[in-house]
Parts: sequence; structure tokens; C-alpha cells
Amino acid sequence: MTDFRNRRVLITGAASGIGHLLALRIAARGGRLILWDVDEAHLAAVAAEIAAAGGQASVYACNLAEREAIEAAAARTLQDHGAVDILINNAGIVDGKRLLEATDEEIVRTFAVNTLAPFRTVRAFLPGMLAQGGGHVVTIASAAGIAAVPRLADYSASKAAAIAFDESLRLELAHDCLPVRTTVVCPYYIATGMFAGVRTRFPLLLPIMKPEAVVERIVRAIECDEARVILPWFVRFAFPLRLLPVAWFDALMGFFGITKSMDEFTGRKQ
Repeated sequence: MTDFRNRRVLITGAASGIGHLLALRIAARGGRLILWDVDEAHLAAVAAEIAAAGGQASVYACNLAEREAIEAAAARTLQDHGAVDILINNAGIVDGKRLLEATDEEIVRTFAVNTLAPFRTVRAFLPGMLAQGGGHVVTIASAAGIAAVPRLADYSASKAAAIAFDESLRLELAHDCLPVRTTVVCPYYIATGMFAGVRTRFPLLLPIMKPEAVVERIVRAIECDEARVILPWFVRFAFPLRLLPVAWFDALMGFFGITKSMDEFTGRKQ
């Protein structure tokens, strides 16, 4: 079991959405929060909210799209706090554009934040976890990494890579008998504003998920050392459906409304 009490918990993308709620929930469980985000103003507000409730939080402005920024923030974090006990790679971005509408810069940024940033943070903090004899790495991926969606070519591909990254890391740690746990989380659309405008055809099977419920499930999964969380349960059917002929798989994706789910996407307004 992973206990949050008095543990140093680093959350990326902590200024808003799921990251913000995770910080509040883990602080309430006694965790000592280390919060990273590019949005300094909202990051400071989250830290103040945690402090007002009697918790502890340190903040570091960091652009997760830039290698140099991650290295600098990691160096400051290690100097100030020492090894991190729990690393939650939550930061993510989505543009929601068709392939030919997205610029090369947008595609590169999506992969930098959603895929490369977890590589870089784990490489920065895993040695400390190993040196202290334990730790937990959490990757917030997406159901879009399991079953891709139109207008999410870069996002789906980046999250599929994040899922594969977690799997390889988990097997590598087990192969070498190293005392670090991993958890990957693959949720369907969450009503945080990041995916504003998305639609679902069968809300009982594929609901637009409430962020509070998702956060509670993530926290429970970390505490119970669950290796993989897929939300909602219906997304699990994507695995056996891939054994069908491609035309059948595509038809079922259309029937369940997944291929049209991004048709009215607007996203979070900055």
C-alpha cells in the first residue's frame, strides 16, 4: 500500500483541472505537495488553498514542453526537498485539430508535454526513489491512447506512447527487482474544460466523467498500488474489439459515437 501521509508528492500540471483536485485530495491525506505548472498565478492560488486548509505545498513554475525547464525545476526540487516519494505525471495538453490543421509546432508541443515530459521527470526522480528504497510513479494517460479518435491524432498518439512508457517502466522495474511501483490511468473525457464541447452518444456506457469522481478513483488506485486504471469500465472492451477485422472495429467505433465525439469540441478558453 502507498501511504500519502508525510510523503513528498510531486504533481505536474497542478494549477488547474485534475492536477488541482489531486493536490487538494492528497494534501487532505497528509501528503507534502510539490506542485509544478507553467501557470504561476494559479499555481500560487492552489498552494494558498492547501495552506489555508492546514496542508503543505511548495510550487515551482515549469514549462513541461521544455527540457531545460524540467531539468532546472527538478534540480531545485531535489535541492529543496531531497528525493520525491510519489511522482504524478498529470500535465497534458490537447489542440483538437484535424491533422492538416495542426501546425508542426503544436504537434511537437503535444508530444513534449504528454510524452517526453514523463520520460524526463522519471529520469530525474527515479534515482532518488531507488536510493531511498521505494517510490511510486503515476502516469495520467487517456482512453484516447487505447482507442484513437478523429481530431486527436497527435493527442491519441502521445497518450498511446505514455501508456507504453508506463508498461515498459513497470516491466523494467520488476525485471530488475527494484522497489518502485507504477500506476497508469486511462480516463475517458473528463468535464474539466480541457475537452469542452465533446459529446457522447451513450452516456450510461461512456459518460463525460466528473472530475471529483476521477480524482477519488486515482487516489484510491495509488493507495492500493493498482498498476492500471481504465475509466469507465466500458473502455476495456476496446482491447478485445481490436481482434475484429478493422472494418468491423471502425463500424463499432462509429456506432458508439466515438468517431464523432470531437465534432463540437471547443476546448478550454485561455
